[in-house]
Amino acid sequence: MSAEMTSNRPYLLRALYEWIVDNKMTPHVLVEAGAEGVQVPDQAIQKGKVILNVDKAAVRELELGNEWLTFKARFSGAEHYVAVPIEAVLAIYSKENGQGMMFALEDETSPPTDPGPGDDKTPTRRPHLKIVK
Repeated sequence: MSAEMTSNRPYLLRALYEWIVDNKMTPHVLVEAGAEGVQVPDQAIQKGKVILNVDKAAVRELELGNEWLTFKARFSGAEHYVAVPIEAVLAIYSKENGQGMMFALEDETSPPTDPGPGDDKTPTRRPHLKIVK
């Protein structure tokens, strides 16, 4: 019996956000700017990525939902609505010390199945975990 589970990314994102804020640090998220659905000001994008300060003092109407990260913030003096699909969030970390977590890129494909009898090919996948200092 195989039970599909939802992504753990939004839960980890919320937990790490609270942890960073509780420690009186400034939470930042790294976003894949070219991902489908990402709405960020063009001037904030550098090398296809954008770093967003999501501290309560920097944004208004912050929502960390299961599907979307949304808020309003000022960029170059103008207010913008920012919308980021949770799957486009690559990392969350503290600005002050860099502590946080990078997220693995999630595949749209189903996980590999166990090889059948006589099948000597084992799938080789590189781990997606990275050390964040």
